[in-house]
Amino acid sequence: MIPAAFEYVRPSSVEEALAALTEHGDEAKVLAGGHSLLPMMKLRLAMPGVLIDIARIPELAYVREDGDAIAIGAATRHVDVQTSPLLLEKAPLLSYVAGMVGDRQIRHRGTLGGSLVHGDPAADLPAAVLALGVTLVIAGPDGRREVPVDEFFVGFFESAVGPDELLVEVRVPLAIGSAGWAYEKFTRRANDWAIVAVAVAGSRVVLANMGPTPLRAAATEAALAAGQSFAAAAELADTDTEPTEDMHANREYRRHLTRVLTRRALETAATR
Repeated sequence: MIPAAFEYVRPSSVEEALAALTEHGDEAKVLAGGHSLLPMMKLRLAMPGVLIDIARIPELAYVREDGDAIAIGAATRHVDVQTSPLLLEKAPLLSYVAGMVGDRQIRHRGTLGGSLVHGDPAADLPAAVLALGVTLVIAGPDGRREVPVDEFFVGFFESAVGPDELLVEVRVPLAIGSAGWAYEKFTRRANDWAIVAVAVAGSRVVLANMGPTPLRAAATEAALAAGQSFAAAAELADTDTEPTEDMHANREYRRHLTRVLTRRALETAATR
């Protein structure tokens, strides 16, 4: 299918991109890797009048240690997150999960920031960053602001990034990044979105595709803090969740998968 006509803008800096967003307003959409936006445009579910391509802005692609965190540019590709020596050593959960995204073509084009702003509750990377307790740096007309990841995913395919703002950096705290970790994902095919997935980093347990956003398994976290066994804590993992029902799984099956995968993830994380 062919998308509707649009104007193409390729800024060379964050400031130029923000200026273009301000100029074009609701007509504009930001393009990074394009694996979420372009399929929607081909189906004409999205018909922006202007595409602002940020994929080639040099200041948005990097992985580096910065104080007590690892700073990752929002336009860093999945494959670079997957293979970064720094992340492999100090935040291996993020590297591992980046390697679970789609297939090689997607990982060589898709970006970390694009996945997070898209906010698909079944996606891999939103669950991983929530487990890691990251901080998101958002740039806008009034400067930059930092948003804790627990406040970033605000609804189904909705994030805290405003229409005139850009996600520019993801900051992974070293204290959590180096904690015991695991990621368990159940799919029909290797490159599918998760029917259910569970990410664990230290004491944080996160569920994918069990509600409109990635969710902290609060009851499981509380049970672990109270000294309960992994098996007992995992039985509480689906508490206060809102699983959907579709052709892949009904609600009760998703709840069952959540409990099973949480137990597996907790046991694996304890060995790392």
